[in-house]
Amino acid sequence: MSSTPSITITRLDLQRLQRLLDNLEDGATPGAVALQAELDRADVVGHDEVPPGVVTMNSRVHCREESSGKDYHLTLVYPQDAGGDGKVSILAPVGSALLGLSVGQHIDWTAPGGKLLKLTLLAVEYQPEAAGEYNR
Repeated sequence: MSSTPSITITRLDLQRLQRLLDNLEDGATPGAVALQAELDRADVVGHDEVPPGVVTMNSRVHCREESSGKDYHLTLVYPQDAGGDGKVSILAPVGSALLGLSVGQHIDWTAPGGKLLKLTLLAVEYQPEAAGEYNR
């Protein structure tokens, strides 16, 4: 990634994601390596301290791909919940890149096929912490 904005994650997400990585059969998959890199550089806060405009696990977000102008509504989920209805695995490149972003930040993301895309986070439509749902 050519641009790496500062990111914030909750202590609870960090613990759950670290457990996910520890339990992977082959911890050296590209998705696992990318996620670990994101976790290593994140500012960690309590689940009651995370601002409402930050992407956490199970957040639903609205983002735009800048070159095409196409809008996406995505939900960041654990691998077992991915697929269909815009649910993106945390182990997918765009999933680990979205984690911890704040509204207005953008990420450079290499799409399948190698094309570089720029995604801008327009809104966090749902965040479990802001809704008081800490066990999701």
